[in-house]
Amino acid sequence: MSSPVTIQPFDGQSVCLFCGSSETAHPEYVAAARAFGEQTARAGWRLVYGGGGVGLMGASARGAHGEGGRVLGVMPGFLRSRERLFDEVETLVVTSMHERKTIMYDQSDAFVVAPGGVGTLEEVVEVLSWKRLDLHHKPVIFLNLNGFWETFFALMRHSVEEGMTPPSFLDAWTVCDTVEEAIKGMQEADGQAGLRHDQR
Repeated sequence: MSSPVTIQPFDGQSVCLFCGSSETAHPEYVAAARAFGEQTARAGWRLVYGGGGVGLMGASARGAHGEGGRVLGVMPGFLRSRERLFDEVETLVVTSMHERKTIMYDQSDAFVVAPGGVGTLEEVVEVLSWKRLDLHHKPVIFLNLNGFWETFFALMRHSVEEGMTPPSFLDAWTVCDTVEEAIKGMQEADGQAGLRHDQR
């Protein structure tokens, strides 16, 4: 059994950023992640992210930290060498991916989804699945840079058309094309009542 984690208290709002850790990501995406971190800090929000120092993850954390913002990273121990822990900010090293996602969810008031790979997709699908089951009403915002997430949205529409998902679920997230829109969206969504999606 793992020992309880200790997290420094924070009284403000926190946003979880799901994003890629690839070092071959398009420079525009990396720059946007850094800008998101910077603007999150300026808005007074804490950035919660996957704890890595590479790719979009590292860029976002450095951006927030550089602006004097609070950052909480959460990383499973087995990824320390692959995603290169960014230890200049508060970082929890946990035992599993499940523990990582649970802490990131519990510590966040909103989720922003930037471009990423299968890991990013897995994280946001779980959060959306919980929302589908009415387990939470936290805002989910896709940072749809260069239309990155359009094929995912098409899949969700297909699921609705095939009767697998209720039409209301297409309102379970917000799409923003720029960092500025995403920051504004998470601020405006704060405290809004959520839709009920599971009618069973």
